[in-house]
Amino acid sequence: MELMTPLFAILCPAIAAPLILLSRKHPNIREGWTLVASIAMFSIILSMAPTVLKEGPIECIFFQTLFPGVYFGFNVDAFGLIFALTASSLWILVSLYSIGYMRALKEHAQTRFFFFFCWAIFGAIGVALSANLLTFYVFFEILTVSTYPLVIHDQSPEALSAGHKYMAYLMTAGCFLLFGVMMTYYLTGTTDFTPGGISALGSASRVILIVLFFCFMLAFMKAAWMPFHSWLPTAMIAPTPVSALLHAVAVVKAGVFGIVRIVCYVYGVDLMHGLGLWLVLACIAGFTMIVGSFFAIAQDNLKRRLAYSTISQLSYIILGAALLAPNSPSGITGAMLHIPFHGYMKITLFMCAGAIMVATGKKNISEMAGIGKQMPVTMLAFSITAIGMCGIPPACGFISKIYLCFGAWALQPPYGIIFLSIILISSLLDVIYFFPIIYTAFFREPEGEGSGTGEVEIKEAPIFMVVPLSITAIFSIIFFIHPNAMFIFELVKTAVASLGL
Repeated sequence: MELMTPLFAILCPAIAAPLILLSRKHPNIREGWTLVASIAMFSIILSMAPTVLKEGPIECIFFQTLFPGVYFGFNVDAFGLIFALTASSLWILVSLYSIGYMRALKEHAQTRFFFFFCWAIFGAIGVALSANLLTFYVFFEILTVSTYPLVIHDQSPEALSAGHKYMAYLMTAGCFLLFGVMMTYYLTGTTDFTPGGISALGSASRVILIVLFFCFMLAFMKAAWMPFHSWLPTAMIAPTPVSALLHAVAVVKAGVFGIVRIVCYVYGVDLMHGLGLWLVLACIAGFTMIVGSFFAIAQDNLKRRLAYSTISQLSYIILGAALLAPNSPSGITGAMLHIPFHGYMKITLFMCAGAIMVATGKKNISEMAGIGKQMPVTMLAFSITAIGMCGIPPACGFISKIYLCFGAWALQPPYGIIFLSIILISSLLDVIYFFPIIYTAFFREPEGEGSGTGEVEIKEAPIFMVVPLSITAIFSIIFFIHPNAMFIFELVKTAVASLGL
């Protein structure tokens, strides 16, 4: 089908961005444009789900390039729609949250913040809906450039240094991606994403295919796989809504989304197994899962602990892609489910960290004794999603991790037991770094309690912050009870079925 619906979706943030600039002297109108655009974009993207499920991908070609067989356009398939729904739905909530956060702290340059936030979502949705590697590359770089001003928002020496590091990593990654796009076209005559892989790629030499694969892996440093991860904790100098954008909505999700695209829609299961690349990818993911968790345990700053948690959790998605095997769809099913499920859980955790900072000024876990009694809604939301990140009901992380465990177990010995053990050990480490936060918040007494210090009671953060984090926490439970909310589970099944497993 050829429809203009994808174009209408991508135009929402593109139109809102200049309107935000024009409304810079009227904060309510300025932020109203953000909310209207986010709701409109989500509605348009959600409306495409029934069509994709019943009739197949929606194609929208903008123009043909000078290269035969290469065009710039969208092809909205089930897998891309999963990422698009995740990013667009969370944009609504993080926009509400950003209003409360930026106003409560009286942040400077709020117009610039909302302007570049729009372009970041523009890039993320473009990545999700891209029909081929060329279109993917263009929007991938838009995402990188548009998030740089958000990372350096504070304009302090630390923020500028973090921004330079951010750009050094991700612009270098962009060079590798461009090389990968050109090399793929040279080898196959196409850059289209093809379910099950581009068949013509298999005729290239083994050495070239291995080199090309590692170029793509370096291109996706946004996925923060180790040792190319250090830009992510450094970027935590940014405001909390930006951290939520980086970790749950756009940047890192675009990285793991790209890896899954390459594994499933460029290389394919047969080529990945024939070259042994699945094992290399699985080892990279397993290493990052375990080491990232150990780094998280060592952090006292809450946002940095969450950052290393993200590094570990992203590699669950990479591992699921690596577990792609004939007649074994569980691993890739778990990977695709973990994209939205992790997004909802992790954005809740970051929004809770920001709410705590706004309400109390506290950033370190060691300072948060008794805060669960003072901010019960915030810490309940934090606890629910932290438990879900560990793979424990009633949050949706349990479902995606179960599928990943089944995918690992389906492997031939001894790989099955090895990678199942890695998943279980990493989940145990999740418990080790999340549960002490919950214990500190609810079961430790605040310093000075009962000493007559007259300490002022701390209340919840502004309602514009508490409502969004409560909604994302509730949806983490809803996805556990009803995984097909927003068509997510049906889209995952459709995407996996298209791979021919």
